Amino acid sequence: MHTQNEIMIQADPMIIYALAAQVEYWPDILPHYRWVEILAGDAEKRLVEMAARRDFFPVHWVAEQWLEPHVPRITFKHVGGVTTGMEVEWRFTQLPEGTKVEILHELELKWPIIGGFAAHRVIGPLFVANIAGKTLQRIKELAEAKAPVVTGATT
Repeated sequence: MHTQNEIMIQADPMIIYALAAQVEYWPDILPHYRWVEILAGDAEKRLVEMAARRDFFPVHWVAEQWLEPHVPRITFKHVGGVTTGMEVEWRFTQLPEGTKVEILHELELKWPIIGGFAAHRVIGPLFVANIAGKTLQRIKELAEAKAPVVTGATT
């Protein structure tokens, strides 16, 4: 299963990166996140337990999070929950028209018989893409509210 969500944000990549990297604050800023707990780690790698909602359906997972602000890039590997094995990458690309932010998800479920169907037809489109899309939209709103407006006018 592969999903890719992307959005253009009118803000500095590091403002966006900070909002995306600090998952412990997501329940405060992202209405669809129920809770996040940092289980272990440091400034570069953490073990996080996360819970969100797809509309009224609760989802929950444990993931390793790698923070690379110098790139900038954030990666996750799900190590617990239905999506165990899923790899996630946040990419931040500064362009003349703003910052393109992409979230890529890759998952191959090893479940006998139904794994492929579950990943490609249910988990990917109905849960992963939906939650990632809501996350990007809200981070866009927050980052653009924090970003200084550049009009091109000189004083």
